[in-house]
Amino acid sequence: MLEGIYDLFESVNTPHYSNADGSQRIADRMEVHRFDHQPELEGVKVVLFGVMDGRKSGDNEGCAGAPQSIRECLYRLTPHHHWGATVDLGDLRPGITEADTAAAVQSVSAELMQMGIIPVVIGGGQNWTSALYRALEPFGQSVEMVTIDARLDFGADPDDSNSRNFMNDIILHEPNYLFDYTNIGHQGYLTDPDTLELLEKMQFKSERLGNVMSGAHRMEPILRDADLVSFDASSIRASDHAAHSEAGPNGLDAVTACQLARYAGMSDRVKSIGFFEHNPDLDQRNLGAQLMAQLIWHALDGIYAQKADIPKCSLDEYTKYVIDLDEVNQDVIFHKSPRSDRWWMEVPYPPQKGNHKRKSHLVSCGHEDYIEATQGKLPERWWETFKKLA
Repeated sequence: MLEGIYDLFESVNTPHYSNADGSQRIADRMEVHRFDHQPELEGVKVVLFGVMDGRKSGDNEGCAGAPQSIRECLYRLTPHHHWGATVDLGDLRPGITEADTAAAVQSVSAELMQMGIIPVVIGGGQNWTSALYRALEPFGQSVEMVTIDARLDFGADPDDSNSRNFMNDIILHEPNYLFDYTNIGHQGYLTDPDTLELLEKMQFKSERLGNVMSGAHRMEPILRDADLVSFDASSIRASDHAAHSEAGPNGLDAVTACQLARYAGMSDRVKSIGFFEHNPDLDQRNLGAQLMAQLIWHALDGIYAQKADIPKCSLDEYTKYVIDLDEVNQDVIFHKSPRSDRWWMEVPYPPQKGNHKRKSHLVSCGHEDYIEATQGKLPERWWETFKKLA
């Protein structure tokens, strides 16, 4: 399929921009699919592509026009000098049916990921997250997934998959390879308590907006373990991003949203990131598109700042700390990276699931978890992971 990949895409009309102040622009560093040029993908680390299909986004169908409006702003931004080769494939042509579009998103993403390329998907409804999830199936590994959303997209009619209930498709997909799922930024008054209870029963979780805003750095270990990150533009408050049919007065601020996007990119595990639901029909002075472009800039900057930490290197060079928790009769083993000062915990597999090849699971954590253990408390993230392994 890769040989004919460009047949699925509309080429890019490169936005006009000025270098009058002498600054280099992303447009100068991006290999772009034009009508007369198809970039080589071998050796590329990141590929951008748009999805011009908003048919399953409810009242927010204008999100089909997001790729070009965001690209107009993204190409004007200045990249850092350490950024590597990046390709813009253009915009995926909508299928005759929504299922056709989903199949195309899945097949393109799967091909790219198996080449070691991270697809950054722009535009359309958040329901295309399901296709990105299915694209991970060929890896044959358990998946950890993070959504950034003001709502939890479960419920409604399971036979009508859309941007408000796409998580049904993921949870019910067979084979089930979803090991962990976290939503970041839900707002309590927009969330059905039954859905939160369902998440708890499945040993998944959602971080409330207040928890995120009081310490966004605590979301970094969650995003560091993510294979797939899906960002809904409606998670941002309307004063910072009004370009969504359900934009509200509360939500993430622009700075925090960019911080989360960079954390997502910095994950050595991340295989795909999607930025969905921006609606240019509702944009004010193009401010929403500018913010979405800045989110993508931060994700790219994170990707090119990856430290090749776990799981891409050996633990031998890490500093090891062993905390003996007498009250629970359990040692908690921490590892600290000399490359990035980031922390991990070892969580043992329960005895009945002993594996002679791998007797513990490494989970990302923060310095706070280490401090908590030194005070005699079992870190919550350790316990949650242990229950999943049981």
